Amino acid sequence: MPTDARCLMEADESSAIVRLSGLLEPVAADRVRAALLARLSDRPGPIVVDVAELRSTDATAARMLAEVRRTVADWPAADLLVLDPAGTVTGPPAAGLTVCATLDEATAALARSPLAALLALDLAPEVGAARRARELVADGCARWGMPELAEPGCIAVTEMVNNVVAHARTPMTVRLAPRDSALHVAVRDRSRQQPTYAGRAPLTSAGGRGLLLIDTVARRWGSTRVPDGKVVWCVLHGEDETAQQS
Repeated sequence: MPTDARCLMEADESSAIVRLSGLLEPVAADRVRAALLARLSDRPGPIVVDVAELRSTDATAARMLAEVRRTVADWPAADLLVLDPAGTVTGPPAAGLTVCATLDEATAALARSPLAALLALDLAPEVGAARRARELVADGCARWGMPELAEPGCIAVTEMVNNVVAHARTPMTVRLAPRDSALHVAVRDRSRQQPTYAGRAPLTSAGGRGLLLIDTVARRWGSTRVPDGKVVWCVLHGEDETAQQS
């Protein structure tokens, strides 16, 4: 897909490799960033960005790719690796990126980020959607040996899904995956309207408690716009992990 007159992005749905070619100038970086986020939000799992045929002014490519990786760091089973045989992506702006010199090295790095531990469910914005999402969370927590996260995970996913049903009113995809001792949950919908969180609601408030509940049970949470919608995500830790990090 063209992202700029001088920069081209090519992606094959059957492959985890995305190729960037041409000249990436600062003015085009936001469009390329949005295209990569769209790819990561629609196709679960890590991607490899091949920059072998990409030229970049200053450290534009390194900064943009590092920003995308930071953005998706807490999404379930998401990651961005870089295939860079020519050394285009270097220096401090590339800090935090996994940069591979060969395709074999990139393939091996992908293998260390397995997609097997991922559950996903497509839902319509209708009554019953939250119940099905809770069943997915309970199933995941049982199979991954983290039963203590089933209850907070169900609380979080209920509010995330109900927010789509009540406000976005679009089809959605629920994804969850374990990472270390944490549970990562995300709901991707087709509305770019961001959820608003104004802190603790007064006791007399009739609504607005959904995000407060997510904020209460999750270690981190957030919402990321993508070109045709958004991804709302959260990360939940067990009590032992929370006590160690507090």
